[in-house]
Amino acid sequence: MALFRFPSEPPSRPLIRTPNLYLRAPQASDYSAWAVLRIESREFLTPWEPVWNEDDLTRASFRLRAKRAAREIAGDEAYSLFIFEAQSEVLIGGLTLGLIRRGVAQACTLGYWMGKRHSGKGHMTEAVRGAVRFAFSELALHRVEAACLPSNEPSRRLLERVGFKHEGLARAYLKINGNWADHLLYGILSSDGMPGERP
Repeated sequence: MALFRFPSEPPSRPLIRTPNLYLRAPQASDYSAWAVLRIESREFLTPWEPVWNEDDLTRASFRLRAKRAAREIAGDEAYSLFIFEAQSEVLIGGLTLGLIRRGVAQACTLGYWMGKRHSGKGHMTEAVRGAVRFAFSELALHRVEAACLPSNEPSRRLLERVGFKHEGLARAYLKINGNWADHLLYGILSSDGMPGERP
C-alpha cells in the first residue's frame, strides 16, 4: 500500500475520521481553544504528563508547536493531531503517532491526552481506534507501541479495549510530573487485525 502523503494539500484537512470525531494537524487558529482546554484541565493532566514549561501556553510557543507538527507530518516523522467532535467541531484533546521508524521496524509510538470535561465518554477509545487503523492502512506500519503508568487504570483499560497487548514493564521509562517513572509497555500489530469501531 502506498505511503500516505499530502505534498500539495494543506495539513488543515482531517487526516482521520471516525463516526463521531475527526483528527487533524494543529492550526494557528486553534490556539485559544487549545489554551483554554489545557488550562482548565491542568490539574487533571498533571499526574500523567511531563512538567509544563513556563511558556507552554503562550501563543508563540503554540505557533512553533503547530509548525513543527506540520513539518513532521510532511516528513513522515510523526503525526501530532488534535481531536475534534465532528458535530460540534469542539477541540477535545490530542493524539500523536510519533517516533516513526521505517526500515526493518515499521513502527511508531502512540501518545494521547484528553481535556477533563471530555473524559470518560469514550472519545479517546474511538480516537485511538481510528489512529491505529490509520497507522496500519494509510501509513503501512507494522506495529504501534504505547506506554502508560501502572497507576493509570483508565489508560490501561483503553489500550486493552482497542486490542493492545501488555508486553512488559520499562523501569524509569519517562520523566512524568518531574519524576522518572516505570511504565507498562503495550503493542498492537497489523497482523492482529484492525480494531473495530464499537466503544
